[in-house]
Amino acid sequence: MRYMLKLNVKNETSRLRAVILGTAKSIGPKPTAEEAYDPKSLEHILAGTYPEEEDMVKEMEAVAAVFKKYDVKVYRPEIIEDYNQIFSRDIAFTIDDVLVKANILPEREKELDAIQYVIDQIDPKKVIRPPEEAHIEGGDVMLYNDYIFIGTYRGADYSDWLTARTNQAGIDYIKEQFPHKKIKAFDLNKSKNAKENALHLDCCFQPVGKDKCIIHKEGFRDISEYEWLVNFFGKENCFVITKDEMYHMNSNVFSIAEDVVISEQNFTRLNAWFRENGFTVEEVPYEQIAKQEGLLRCSTMPLIRD
Repeated sequence: MRYMLKLNVKNETSRLRAVILGTAKSIGPKPTAEEAYDPKSLEHILAGTYPEEEDMVKEMEAVAAVFKKYDVKVYRPEIIEDYNQIFSRDIAFTIDDVLVKANILPEREKELDAIQYVIDQIDPKKVIRPPEEAHIEGGDVMLYNDYIFIGTYRGADYSDWLTARTNQAGIDYIKEQFPHKKIKAFDLNKSKNAKENALHLDCCFQPVGKDKCIIHKEGFRDISEYEWLVNFFGKENCFVITKDEMYHMNSNVFSIAEDVVISEQNFTRLNAWFRENGFTVEEVPYEQIAKQEGLLRCSTMPLIRD
């Protein structure tokens, strides 16, 4: 049998050809405070400002329209009734020509079933899943050609944090599966305060363009790891975001190409920097989805880039 989907993703910025984009349709009743996975959702549940389904659907359709404009093949999850399927980055991720299924929180397992029709088009030898004790989510995995940057939490109280999603066993698994890559792990700050919580690595860092990155210093528990990244990219190539910009998820934009990026329309300072550096910025409204502590990178999962 010829498998139709030959995956290829080696970095965050090469020209995108195929992607899974989550869906906000039939998201179900608003969660209670006890059901919140992250501090930002909790904040909005308690304040009565948790986003409405129709607003989130509109926001995601705006992103789908941008993909269409650039002729990107878009796959959407099958709709599961009353179920949040926005954040497709959490459930699987592509490294080179391999799809890694994440060991997500057990109650989210159905989200993988909803993209099974896509997985069925990939050679099964190229679909892997870590052993149960290895936790790793796509938001913590950042590709940069020969490098894989991985966000983790090294605190002894790992199991107490719902926001700690990637552990040492997860990192070791990636090292075993991709021995030709240089793996660099980063210890991230976890907090019940949404302004101080780095849920995933892409909440405080992301490469953009050929040689640039967006980065937030306070997202890192170990300052020497932050400094390593700044030195790696070069200070002049780093757009350093404030605590407030991190809270609004400025590092969670999404690249269609080295010179084309999808960004939130309210990211004034970042979008100006992009344009000064020769990027085309496709601005979309995404502030409702951002209330769940996820933005553009979180809701997309690239399958093929050039």
